[in-house]
Amino acid sequence: MKIILIGIQGAGKSTQGNLLSKKINIPYLSTGHIFRELAKEHTKLGRYIKEVMNAGYLIPDKKTLAIVEEYLSRSRYQKGYILDGFPRTLVQVEAFKNDIDKVIYLRVSDKEALWRLSYRNGEVREDDTLSAIKKRIELFHKLIEPVLSCYREKGKLIEIDGEKSIEEINREIMHNIGKHS
Repeated sequence: MKIILIGIQGAGKSTQGNLLSKKINIPYLSTGHIFRELAKEHTKLGRYIKEVMNAGYLIPDKKTLAIVEEYLSRSRYQKGYILDGFPRTLVQVEAFKNDIDKVIYLRVSDKEALWRLSYRNGEVREDDTLSAIKKRIELFHKLIEPVLSCYREKGKLIEIDGEKSIEEINREIMHNIGKHS
């Protein structure tokens, strides 16, 4: 099974991605995690990614596609995966030919996302400045609606209220992908 998790920063994608991974036994892959790891590298690409992320911008489509496709070509992802944070633009959706089964959109208000990000359990990331977060939220809304519409038209989109409890959200996801927890 190939699942995509979409949601604003702080929507709970990594929480649900890790839970799903354990329950349905397929690997979870976060593009945010990939980019943060690359940003730590003392390479030209690492420095570039770090600068773009710290400014609150998205990594350009072409670079993002190349990085994601390289990861997904690895043997551990051949039987399926849960992908978080990709695709984020219509260009990425159209270029990503990977027979996705379901796209789960965790709907969370901007206010709730900001509150959650402010109270993460002590985990402060370099790209989590208030201005960078606000810029990413703004960009998210601008770019994601066409992505959601595209997957809605294909009959793959599942919209879930991401402000419920972790357990309720997980039960709803499991039910919508045809699995029982």
